[in-house]
Amino acid sequence: MYYVIKKQLDQPLRSFVGFKVPKYIASKNSDNVIFEFIIDDKPQRKWVKKEEIILLTDNKEYFLKILSQLQATQAEQEKLVEEAKEQLNRCLENFVEAISSDIRDFENMRDTDDGVPCILKYL
Repeated sequence: MYYVIKKQLDQPLRSFVGFKVPKYIASKNSDNVIFEFIIDDKPQRKWVKKEEIILLTDNKEYFLKILSQLQATQAEQEKLVEEAKEQLNRCLENFVEAISSDIRDFENMRDTDDGVPCILKYL
């Protein structure tokens, strides 16, 4: 059995995936590795660019060690992203409250102060 850690290029918050595969086909002359899976008793092949492969090994313990390290880093970063999202939401709420308050204050001033040159109050 072989163990693979592959980059996930299309999912920023899911940067890698780990899986096991019974067979692979590779050549020094090719930029791809072909992984062969058995699904419903039929072989299925998946081409993966070599540059997308982080690790290809037959050492399960090493695979698990590296996978655990990457998962720990990912968990830490996901936590930071969630905290940043919460902070952004708070900032957006403060922004909406502040600008809405300023707009209301100006509208009150526009409606009561003759010194505001706004044509709208004469329409």
